[in-house]
Amino acid sequence: MKENKGYKENPKTKGSGIITAIPQRGICPNKCKDCFFQSGRSYLEPLDEHLPNMPSKAMAKGRLVRINDGNDSNHQQELVIADTQNYPMKFYNTAIPKNLDIFDAPVVLTVNPGKMTDVKTYLLDPIPKTLMFVRVRTNTWNLELVDKVVAHYSKKEIPIILTFMAYFVGQTPPGHEANYVFRKRTLNSYHAITTKAWGKIMARYKYNKWVYSCGKIEGEKGTTSCRHCGNCLREYFATTERLRHAE
Repeated sequence: MKENKGYKENPKTKGSGIITAIPQRGICPNKCKDCFFQSGRSYLEPLDEHLPNMPSKAMAKGRLVRINDGNDSNHQQELVIADTQNYPMKFYNTAIPKNLDIFDAPVVLTVNPGKMTDVKTYLLDPIPKTLMFVRVRTNTWNLELVDKVVAHYSKKEIPIILTFMAYFVGQTPPGHEANYVFRKRTLNSYHAITTKAWGKIMARYKYNKWVYSCGKIEGEKGTTSCRHCGNCLREYFATTERLRHAE
């Protein structure tokens, strides 16, 4: 494992029981618009000095390691798996729906990354055994697409985490302006969803046990801190239990 002696903790996961790791150098090949990691607003700037960003084995002890809070675990997959072998509890993040069964730990898949956000999604069938949950990028104007994701993965008994989009540069279509407010999230300020608009979307899936929000409460009355969420911890252990009983 290539440990970075100058490890920097992600402020979003601080105090949550989750610690993050990025084994690769450079930016993510997906180049999703508004991604904090390669926008110059990351907590790891300058990237040339702080990547790879790998916690020590001692730092990771008793914690769940989130692999690739920046970059993509399917980019240089062999390196990513090899360089994270010292972490007993870990899960991978990717927006590339291939080779998921090759990973040696649970995987989170973003199903509508980048330019796909409002127009199409990955609907996997069959479901890879390692799939921990799917992450769907959500705003107030792509809910028909979100409905498709929820319908498909609910039937497969795969959790769906709604990740509410925030925009550094105003991209709100006409008629949706009131649903967004310019406010600070973890480190930076964005045009981000209001608590009222978030609540309306969550009510849409109120009786679906597979749907959760990324963050306990979104909006100006909530927080994006992982400390108050728990989705990743819950679904990591649920997935490892499922994998154990499948052996």
